[in-house]
Amino acid sequence: MSNTESNRIEYKRELNEKFERSVVAFLNTSEGGLIYIGIDDNGKAVNISDIDLVQRQVVDRIKNSISPSVLGLFDVAIEKVDGTPVIKVIVSSGMEKPYYLRNQGRSERGCFIRIGSSVQPMTTHRFS
Repeated sequence: MSNTESNRIEYKRELNEKFERSVVAFLNTSEGGLIYIGIDDNGKAVNISDIDLVQRQVVDRIKNSISPSVLGLFDVAIEKVDGTPVIKVIVSSGMEKPYYLRNQGRSERGCFIRIGSSVQPMTTHRFS
């Protein structure tokens, strides 16, 4: 596994408020991507105190926070990195673009795309 983020890989030390933005960005790109929770920005694995709970939270947040429906477009697994279990979220490219945060709607505050190793707001001309 590479220890740097890329256009297809994102690391999160913990499940945070920007998680859903990253999922939306991968759904809206042509290839999807991987999000690792439990890996810091330097590519080092960190301990997740209750990995089963966080894994369930990941599934619930993806299912309940993103539209249109993303069922069948993601999977969640536990993988060991340097002997430490981390959560691997596999996100496929969606067919019903644009995907967006439900609470923000189809706007620049709700739609995102992956550009390089960053998440960027989608401009409104990309919605059609």
